Amino acid sequence: MTHKIAILGASGYTGAELVRLISEHPNMQITALAAERKAGQSMAQVFPHLRHLDLPVLCKISEIDFGQIDLCFCALPHKTSQEVIRELPKTLKIVDLSADFRLRDPAEYEKWYGNPHVALEQQAEAVYGLTEFYREEIRTARLVAGTGCNAATGQYVLRPLIAAGVIDLDDIILDLKCAVSGAGRSLKENLLHAELSEGYNAYAIGGTHRHLGEFDQEFSKIAGRPVQVQFTPHLIPANRGILATTYVHGDPQSVYETLCRAYENEPFIKMLPFGEAPSTHHVRGSNFCHIGVTADRIERRAIVIGALDNLTKGSSGQALQNANLMLGENETTGLMMAPLFP
Repeated sequence: MTHKIAILGASGYTGAELVRLISEHPNMQITALAAERKAGQSMAQVFPHLRHLDLPVLCKISEIDFGQIDLCFCALPHKTSQEVIRELPKTLKIVDLSADFRLRDPAEYEKWYGNPHVALEQQAEAVYGLTEFYREEIRTARLVAGTGCNAATGQYVLRPLIAAGVIDLDDIILDLKCAVSGAGRSLKENLLHAELSEGYNAYAIGGTHRHLGEFDQEFSKIAGRPVQVQFTPHLIPANRGILATTYVHGDPQSVYETLCRAYENEPFIKMLPFGEAPSTHHVRGSNFCHIGVTADRIERRAIVIGALDNLTKGSSGQALQNANLMLGENETTGLMMAPLFP
């Protein structure tokens, strides 16, 4: 069976990544591509690296016949996404890549994103899209909310440790580096080559980064009590990749064994040998996440490092993984490509 797919927001980085991945999927056909400001253009004009593909011309969302679509990916900005999804058919399966449906509490959404939620009915039914931990709920979901790319990386290294109680929940430091594509494709002065290259800076310092809302929600749910991590993101002059270096208080060997057990049967999460650290180079362009654990020189301190591609496993690859589950496909279909190296 061929599933007919629509992508809204196809002119952004995550939209282009979805096209790249779905073009190799044996049971999905891209039927509609929407990009409001670039409607009427071809994908080859917007993304020349996709010119070899036979794709629909970009259109406006209002021009799509959603009665002919089996599943829709929404790669739209937050706030815009909820307004659009609210008007889509109630029977349409949707994977949303924005932040609009990640937080279950409308008050928390308004706190972190600065505007009231306008699609409360849809927010209430959305399933959080961290595939490895919400797999069964995702299978039967109509609307899945993709995670933030930073939030996904931090959760992969910490969720099993919090659940198993092998670390001190009041002593977690997450130092994260993210490539520039994580900021999207919109023109921003601080992302110009002359402003970004040869530099490296922290941002959203002191607990202001919006993905902290996801950490607070998910970690507190697992622990059964409030858990707040100390989190500082950094912008690095690279196109793709996230590296999360996490400092925890717990026995390093127990930390390592807990993560190994948690991910033993996961196709996309790969534990490295004890003492080995991952690199963003080794997951680039793939749906894999590599995790390494090292003992610190301070007794009962462990350093846990996770690496993934923010556009693939952190966003569009995760979205396709979830769509596979929602459509009854094998979860790994279209996603087992090897990383790009060098």
